[in-house]
Amino acid sequence: MRETYEWLRDIIIAILVAGTILFFFKPIVVQQESMQPNFYSNDYIIVSRQAYNLFGDVERGDIIVFKSKLLDDKGEQKYLIKRVIAVGGDTIEIRDGYVYINGEQIDEPYVAEQGVSGEMGSVTVEEGKMFVMGDNRGVSQDSRSPALGQVEESTIVGKVILRIYPFDSIETF
Repeated sequence: MRETYEWLRDIIIAILVAGTILFFFKPIVVQQESMQPNFYSNDYIIVSRQAYNLFGDVERGDIIVFKSKLLDDKGEQKYLIKRVIAVGGDTIEIRDGYVYINGEQIDEPYVAEQGVSGEMGSVTVEEGKMFVMGDNRGVSQDSRSPALGQVEESTIVGKVILRIYPFDSIETF
């Protein structure tokens, strides 16, 4: 009887520990090419579910995972990984392939290829929303597309904080 109690106790503790970890963190496998050269298909990342509840607001440059309006092959909403380019109240414009926030060209050392963002007239990001783009702009379906548009902050799953695989590319963000 005592041995059964100990097993049951250990199982309950394991469930509580796992539940607590999953409340704060979510492991995700990248399944897109839109964030290359920084994230590749089959990279394993850890997303902080509570980053914005505990540590402040979404900021430009954050890499997030969110539940999009786009549907996958099964008809379910796709989870996308993108970089936040502009937040509520910002004005964004794309000229000659370069991104301008509030009238100033931003430095984007993380993009796969400079100058491939196309053209987009001036747009003001609504409060409570974000303008997101992939780092591989040539293949990224992001806020430039009417199908996705500006992303509601409420759809954020979390902020990318760690790549854990491949092992030779472990990195914090």
